[in-house]
Parts: sequence; structure tokens; C-alpha cells
Amino acid sequence: MYIYFMNNAQEHIITTDYSKEAFVQLQAENKQKQEEIDRLTAELLYVKNELVQLKRMIFGAKSERFISEKNSAQLLLGLCLPEPMVEPVKMDTITYERKEKVENKKVIPTRQALPANLPRQEEIIEPKEKPEGAKKIGEEITEVLEYTPGMLFVKKYIRPKYVLPKQDEKDPETIIITGNLPSLPIPKGIAGASLLAHIYVSKFVYHLPIYRIVQQLKQMGVVISESTIIDWMRQCCNLMVPLYERLKENALRSTYNQSDESPIPVLDRDKPGATHRGYMWVLRAIVEKLVLFDYNKTRSREGPEELLKDFIGALQTDGYSAYDIFDQPGKITLLACLAHSRRKFELALNNDKARAEYVMTQMQQLYMIERIARENNYTFEQRKAFREKEALPILAELGDWMKLNYTQVLPKSAIGKALAYSLSLWNRICSYLYDGRYEIDNNLIENSIRVLALGRKNFLFAGSHEAAQRIAMLYSFFGTCKMNDVDPYIWLKDVLTRLPDHKANKLDELLPGNWQPLQSSTF
Repeated sequence: MYIYFMNNAQEHIITTDYSKEAFVQLQAENKQKQEEIDRLTAELLYVKNELVQLKRMIFGAKSERFISEKNSAQLLLGLCLPEPMVEPVKMDTITYERKEKVENKKVIPTRQALPANLPRQEEIIEPKEKPEGAKKIGEEITEVLEYTPGMLFVKKYIRPKYVLPKQDEKDPETIIITGNLPSLPIPKGIAGASLLAHIYVSKFVYHLPIYRIVQQLKQMGVVISESTIIDWMRQCCNLMVPLYERLKENALRSTYNQSDESPIPVLDRDKPGATHRGYMWVLRAIVEKLVLFDYNKTRSREGPEELLKDFIGALQTDGYSAYDIFDQPGKITLLACLAHSRRKFELALNNDKARAEYVMTQMQQLYMIERIARENNYTFEQRKAFREKEALPILAELGDWMKLNYTQVLPKSAIGKALAYSLSLWNRICSYLYDGRYEIDNNLIENSIRVLALGRKNFLFAGSHEAAQRIAMLYSFFGTCKMNDVDPYIWLKDVLTRLPDHKANKLDELLPGNWQPLQSSTF
């Protein structure tokens, strides 16, 4: 076989021992080897990236903060001012000595004033020896912040009994009357609304396990078993079920919800010695300021499918595929989360810094637009118009850039996975432009779920599937209280007092967003 090639305009002929068929075979083997090398290179990059992320999870910082090295001070809407022309200047080095002036002034630290709304207990201290005729010219006032530990007290209902005089001497019956006992959250129970509210808030707002609440009550002089407290909580939750159902109705009636899910370990009779992995599906109605937790035994699509079967409107989620079934024109509009996309590129900084930094810088400008709208208190219509003017060009350019660059990177690399994730959801990510009510990401729903993560670290698991649903109910109430700046203890104490006699058609009055206390109480 002869191979011809030209070098410096001269023809060269190389004689080989290979036939044409053998040469073609060598070429095929070469190609196969090169494909194998490319595959192993991609796998190596993938493993290296996984190792970097694992080390970061174990040893690194969790912060996702990003500051661009270019134009870090001028991210506002991408309108960077041109750099001024700087002429070269001859620099002279000057050295000198300076003696610092020593001042004997004593720096007096300033103390922040104590809040004026705190109750004051006054104590007047007169001089031990006050001469007769001394005239008062003023006062020296010193305020010291003190604390009184929580205390238990007994509310004693005394109902006098009266016997009515007989209307007829022949009537053998004696009629005795007493005052009506107020309806209690737990009929014939010894726990009042204030104690029950304290237990609920301690566990679900401050994340105290029940055994710590038992110890707390014991220090106050009352011994109550864990089983008794659990029974109290079960009975109270049964009382609040109608209010929870009304909260669910109102949340699903909203036309814009954010959704997410989070696991919760649950004790299951079918798994002795182990826990079942259940899931809390969470909705947050942004405009109506409602939070809804709903428990389901699995993470499958049956959970959100049952919860959202009657929902009509916009639903903002992460990229979990279980939500794809809701992409139904005319019923549900799916929105994605820019923060989840940004997180992928933040993880790709070590893999392809140039591309990842470019994307994150563009996203930083999008968030700056949202910040301007928020700080200027734009209405929904103003925010929509502002986004169309400033954010739409950035998103359009960024989308085209992602499509072009995706063809130039390895699919299994960190940057390749980030681009693939974002492009698969790009239309949903950009959908927040359509309505001023929509948020750029679903960070708000993740903030609502954070209480569940803190709870898992303290009470570890739910005692049963029924208990998990009760936990969902209470997190719904307290999350809604937080959104509406309502004190959860005062709200729950008042609601438990009123709920036994409250009319079913007026339950909306007791929801945290509508609630008005009937009276204030010291306890």
C-alpha cells in the first residue's frame, strides 16, 4: 500500500506493509479508542466534580454568595459606565514620620435604650440621710432589664348551686341550678387554652421535644407525663380540623401558589425498628399570605395530584418531574425557580469559571431589578412593566447564549448539567415576567419549610402517620401566623378559647390573616 503526501511542494511516497482493508480497520480502531478516551475523560471530570461537591458538603462553606470580579460595583440593570481615560502619571515616593497624638479622652460607650413598650416596675431609693429642707432638683434614672420565668397558675371556676323552691308541695322533684361552665378545648380536661398554646408553641415554633416540655413543667411544680401531653395535643388537633380545612380551601382558591416538598421520618407499625420516609407537601399563597402543609406517605405524584386536583392558576416549583403532570393549558401554568438554576451554576464555578461567572453575573442583574422594584414599592402592574423593559432583554440574550454554549461543553460536566437543567426549564423560568404577582424564585416557600428541618433535628420523627398530619396542621397555622406578623401564642390561646363555640360559617374570622383578639390577657 502506498501513502502519498506533499511537503514543501515535493511529492513523497511511503511504502507500508498494510493493505487497504487493514488501514481502514486501523482507522476504525483509532476512532473507537478516541471515543473511549473521550468517554473516560468525561467520566473523570464527572467524578472530580462529584468529589469537589462532596468535600464542600463535608468541609466547605454552605454560602452561595457570588461577587463578580468584573463590574462588581455596577451591576445595576447592566448599565455599566465607561471606564474613564487615565493618563500615565509620574509617581514620586515620599517617606515621612508622623507621631500620633495621644489623647487622654475617655470614650464613653453608648447604650441602646430599652423598648418603651416593656412594663416598668419602679423603685424609689431615697438618700439614707436627707437633711431637713432639702429641695428636689431632679432624678437619676437607671434602667435594668430583668426577667420573670414562666409560671403555672390554676384558674378556679366556682359555680354556686341553688335549689329552686317547689311550685307545688306535692312535687317530689327538687330542682338545682348552677352557672354554665365555659366550653374548654378539652372537655373535662385539666389543661386550659393558655397551657395548650404554650405546649404547641414550644414544640412547633421553638422546636422543643416533648420530654423537654415535661422537664420544664416539672421545674414549675407540676408533673405531667409525655403520654398525657400527646393525648392533649391529639384532642386539640381534632378540635382544629375544621379551621385547617378552611385554611386549605383558601390556599387552593389562590391563583398563585409556590410549592415544594420535604421528607419527615415517621414511625410505622409495618416497619418495626425503622422509620418510614413520609413527605410534607407545602403550598404558599404569596398574595393571600397563607402557608399550607399537607402530609403524604410518599414523594410520588399522587401527593400533589390529590392536593391540587381542583387548583386553577400559576404554580411555581423546582424542577421535580412530579409537577409535570400539572402543565395543563387553561388550568395550571407552571413557573420554575431562577434560584435553583443559579445554584447549578454556582456549583459549576470550579469546573468552568468563565461560563459560570457569566451566567451568575447576568442573574445578578435580574435580582437587582427585583430589588429596585421591591425597594420602590412598585404595584404589580408597575413591576410587570419594569420587568418587561429591563429583565426581558437580559433573559432573551442569556437564553440564546445557553443554547450556543451547551453544544460546546461535556454533558456530564458540572457546567453541562447546569446548562441542561436551565434550558429544560427556560420557558418556565421566564414566565415570572407575565404577571407582577409572580416571584423570580420560590425561596419564600423554602423559608417556610425551614421550620420542618429544625423540627426534625429536635423531635426526630412523627409517632404515626396521623401524628404527621397533625404536625402538618400546626405548621400550617404557625407559618401563616409568621407571614401575617401575628404572635402565635396569643393567637392560639384565643382561638382555642373561642373555637368550641364558634360558628362553622365564620371560621375565616379565626385564621391568622383575619384574626382580631376579643380581649387581651396577662396569661
